[in-house]
Order: sequence, then structure tokens, then C-alpha cells
Amino acid sequence: MTKTAKAAPDRRRFLTASLAAAAAASVAAPSVVKAQGPITMRWQSTWPARDIFHEYANDFAKKVNDMTGGDLRIEVLPAGAVVPAFGLLDAVSRGTLDGGHGVLVYHYGKQTALALWGSGPGFAMDANMLLSWHKYGGGKELLAKLYASIGANVVSFPYGPMPTQPLGWFKKPITKIEDLQGLKYRTVGISIDVFTAMGVAVNALPGGEIVSAMDRGLLDAAEFNNASSDRVLGFADVSKICMLQSYHQNAEQFEIMFNKARYDALPEKMRAIIDNAVEAASSDMSWKAVDRYSTDYAELQAKDRVRFFRTPDAVLKRQLEVYDEVVAKKAAENPLFKEILESQIAFARRATKWEQDTVVGRRMAYDHYFGARGVHRRA
Repeated sequence: MTKTAKAAPDRRRFLTASLAAAAAASVAAPSVVKAQGPITMRWQSTWPARDIFHEYANDFAKKVNDMTGGDLRIEVLPAGAVVPAFGLLDAVSRGTLDGGHGVLVYHYGKQTALALWGSGPGFAMDANMLLSWHKYGGGKELLAKLYASIGANVVSFPYGPMPTQPLGWFKKPITKIEDLQGLKYRTVGISIDVFTAMGVAVNALPGGEIVSAMDRGLLDAAEFNNASSDRVLGFADVSKICMLQSYHQNAEQFEIMFNKARYDALPEKMRAIIDNAVEAASSDMSWKAVDRYSTDYAELQAKDRVRFFRTPDAVLKRQLEVYDEVVAKKAAENPLFKEILESQIAFARRATKWEQDTVVGRRMAYDHYFGARGVHRRA
């Protein structure tokens, strides 16, 4: 046997061993990555666990957890589990929490311009139109600028358009502006200033504390948000009168918030999933709201014997007048408030003109089908 012939089997054995080692390494590599485990985040909402709003927070977390295949796992705790509801921004900014679910007006004390994301008439926009301004009309950039101005280390995603909120729960129907004067009333955001100017004694409380305050006589009246939240939180136990329709929170939405350092450290693919999960959750929330709110609205009347009344036009008109006075004053004091205000007005002027000219009123159709002589009225 020649020296060359003897070397051939040796080379084959070497190559075979090398390929086997490479294959073993390729199989082992994923197991090393998997062994590191998923990225976990601890969140808190600003809502009691029984509120549908906390359910919305969990809905978003589930979408992210599912869309990442469990590689990112968000756990959502209810209000008060780590910090009080109004302490969410500070906790997320400091990194005490990785993120949270709430509303921008809960941070009103940090920067009054935050109230322009939902605490007011929206210049005739509804909440979905305000979200359109946020995404396409410059609001997103202005919100980032606003948070930077107060040193908040957060990434914020407004989402989830809310229907118009009731004026609230009262001991007797509100028939004129004077009926509000002197009442101890709960609200939040720039509505604090509006109702104070209308002669109301305002107390800002988180959702989970309102009913007990009314029960103890610390409040005469209060607003929160919707039929489902109000019902489960027990408003019907302390009042049987609810005034529907108001401009004080006509165009509000929720806020999903991440600690900026934690968010920026995520892989690009996960950040893209979060961006898209926000929009998916926004749609799902608005659809769920129609189903659940309408059901609980009927139940509040049929089972809880609540009487609903429409807020008088005189009260609505006065809200608009006072709101204009309040925002003019704040714009004069706060350049960023003024910049955001002007951006919203410019967008609303165009968007609401299109809507008012284009979208048919639905009251005629409702009366045709379900009114006193409607073709599908109850027998």
C-alpha cells in the first residue's frame, strides 16, 4: 500500500468527524438560546382587577405573549399591587415596573398638556379621530416631546378609543346648570378645572375608590366611564340616577406604557410585534366595548333599576364655553400646551368637516327600526 492510499481513509475519517461535530453544534445552539428563557415584564394597570379596563390590559398582554410565541411574557397586576393608580408614570419611568396600562389624564399633575389626550370635547372629534390625529397628525411626536420635557423615561402608545362618557351618577337628575353648583364631584384631568369653574367642588380619585367615597358621603356625585365599569364597580348601589352625554371626556383613549430602557433593549422584531399588537388591541377593545357596554346598559335598567337621563343642552353648552376659557389660559402659560392645542385644532377643523358632511346621522335609522313605531320595535 502506498503512502497516498493510506492517507485517503484518514482524511475521510477526519471529515466525517468534523461534519458530525458541526451537526452536533448546530443542534446544541438553539437549546442554549432556549435555556436563557423568555423575556418577562411586570406591569400594573390603574384599574381594579374586576373592572373591564383591567381586562383590556390583559387582552393586550395576551396578544403580545401569543404573537411572540411566549418569547416575551407580560404579566399585568391590578391597581395598587405595586403602586397607587396615580403613581404609574413614576413607577414605569423609574423602572419599578416595566410597563403599565392606564390613561394619560391620570398624569395631569405632571404636565397639564397630557389632558389634551382625552379630557375635553376633542374639538368635535370622537376618540377614534383623536387617535388619527395622534398617529397621522403629529400627536405622536408631540407626546414624545412632552414626556421628554418632564424627564419621563417612557414609551407611550395611546390606543383604544372610548365612547363618550356620561356626566355621571347623581342623587337626583340634573335639569339646569345651577344643580351642579356646590356638589362634591369626582372627575380627573382638565375636567377638574372645567367643573371647578362651573361651581363644583372637585375631588380627583382613581376608579377603585369612587363608590366607597360616595357611600361615605365624601362625594355627592361622580363620573367614571361606561356602563360595564360603572356596574361592576357598584355605582348602582349608591345611586339610581345617571346622566348620559357630556363633553368633559368626549374623546378619551387608553395608554399602554413601557419603561423606555426596557423597550429599547428589546429585539427589533419584538418591538415591531408590540407596535402591531397595540393596533390589534385597539380594534378589539372598541368591538368588545360595544358588546359589553350595551349589555350592561340594559342590565342596569332592567335589574338594577337605574334611571338614565340626557344631560341638558344648557349644561353641555356651558361645558364648551368654560373649556375654551380654561385651555386659553393654559396655552398662555404653557408653550407646549399651546403647540399641542393648535395641532389638534388644525387637524379637527379638517377631519370634523369631512365627517359632518359625509357621515349620515343614525338617529333616523334607529327610529325607523326600533323607535315607537319602528319595524322591529318590541311588541
